[in-house]
Amino acid sequence: MSDSTLAPDIDQALYALSPEGRKLLFTEAKTAYDFSDKPVGDDRLQAIYELFKWAPTSANINPLRIAYVRTEEGKQRLLTGVAQPNQEQTASAPVTAVLAADTRYPEYVPFLAPSNPQLQQMLEANQELRESHMDFNAVLQAGYFVLAVRAAGLAAGPMKGFNAAAVDKEFFPDGRWRSILLVNIGYPGAEAYRDRLPRPSYEQAVQLV
Repeated sequence: MSDSTLAPDIDQALYALSPEGRKLLFTEAKTAYDFSDKPVGDDRLQAIYELFKWAPTSANINPLRIAYVRTEEGKQRLLTGVAQPNQEQTASAPVTAVLAADTRYPEYVPFLAPSNPQLQQMLEANQELRESHMDFNAVLQAGYFVLAVRAAGLAAGPMKGFNAAAVDKEFFPDGRWRSILLVNIGYPGAEAYRDRLPRPSYEQAVQLV
């Protein structure tokens, strides 16, 4: 089975992932803007986590946290911090994941990286290092989270169009978690997808050195 979205001169045998898997995760996957009212069960939300948690991070620090917002009351609280153009799609999603960086992630480092016993102290003593590691790795994990949503058979609508300070005040008032991305999650609705926009070509984006 060929994949028409890939360059025609690429040997399909080069890919370990099946054509169906490539379509699900990459070549036919699109951001969702409209969702059906079919509910998303707890088992599927956990399935997303069980995939996402294997994302690579520096020294295995894993700073990303998730708040699944799915009640009507929770959605109303969330919508107050969402930019107006994104409110309709967020309201239609049965679940919105608030992805947040845990500012006190070094607490878990002795468990997560036992082979590096000095790492927790080093991170806690150096704010610039601690925050740079947190920011980079949380964003890296967020990308894997979107892939995990797709792999769990759901549509994903990642968004940066929200007031992070307002969302943090509403959901994380102790200041420990800082929101970085919202991801609407559910089954696609009738108007879920838009036409795909172009991407840079291999020649435009890649250097061989």
